[in-house]
Amino acid sequence: MTTTTTHVPFPERDAEELMTLSEVADILRVPINTMRWWRQRGVGPEFFKIGRHLVTTVGDVRRFIREQRRQQQGAL
Repeated sequence: MTTTTTHVPFPERDAEELMTLSEVADILRVPINTMRWWRQRGVGPEFFKIGRHLVTTVGDVRRFIREQRRQQQGAL
């Protein structure tokens, strides 16, 4: 699966654009195995399959980031 918009900065991407597990790991700056572990536990961004490809949307990744920020602010 190839993407044609990887040169577009993340904040400027369309919310419905699909992203792979490795692309999300790069954005969140975590190892891909962490993404796999989060997915197993159901705590990371929501992923789904299209054919054999595991994907999520830019909007779901943004939502996950916002949730993490809220949780951290609530803990302070």
